[in-house]
Amino acid sequence: MGDIQRLRNRRIVITGAASGIGMATARLFAAEGAALTLLDRNAQGLHAVAREMQAHVFEADVCDEGSIAGAVAQGAAAMGGIDGVVNAAGVMLRGSVLEVDVAQWRRVLEINLTGTYIVVRCCLPWLKQAAQASIVNLGSGQSLLPNTPDRSAYSASKGGVLNLTRALAAELAPSIRANTVCPGLVDTPMAEGVQGNVGNYALRRLAQPEEIARAILFLTSDESSYVTGAALAVDGGRSFH
Repeated sequence: MGDIQRLRNRRIVITGAASGIGMATARLFAAEGAALTLLDRNAQGLHAVAREMQAHVFEADVCDEGSIAGAVAQGAAAMGGIDGVVNAAGVMLRGSVLEVDVAQWRRVLEINLTGTYIVVRCCLPWLKQAAQASIVNLGSGQSLLPNTPDRSAYSASKGGVLNLTRALAAELAPSIRANTVCPGLVDTPMAEGVQGNVGNYALRRLAQPEEIARAILFLTSDESSYVTGAALAVDGGRSFH
């Protein structure tokens, strides 16, 4: 980090902050000077992260609009507003179409897609009052190139996140920017069992969560002030093959 903190005086809500990309993003954003409201269902993990930094933490489920609305309102009151949102909460489900039943399908879409919508909707009253507000949603390499077998529910949900974000970019412009980060495989618990499956990645390795967090930082900061509706592939070259 340089002498100038890129998120100084910015107030950011991050979901899925108890682990993986969300945790890495919280750490980076704290180092860059942001005030943070961190949301996750994992209360123990949240408080462990909060011990590393000054942050407002709330146990909340992205599928429960009342839970999110309450947490967002408390976070906004504590921070004095909201300038940005990072939707990093999500689940991966592997299985063929015949193996994944409709209840499982609905659950993946509820968390990954509807949960993203709920969080954005709950944060919008404050984002609309902020200068240079931004939304960054976590898509996937599967949003761009859904060619990995046994990922139908996950691919559909993340493809939905990509087009939801584009729609938000059109609807909320010019006051609020909205972009999607599309990671490839990342060295997090979600990638367990598939760590070696990087043969079609130009860089031949998994990403570290911090590498994805740096892309999220770029799209949240003023450095990307002319970027909205974009899908940024941070996938080691997976999606151009």
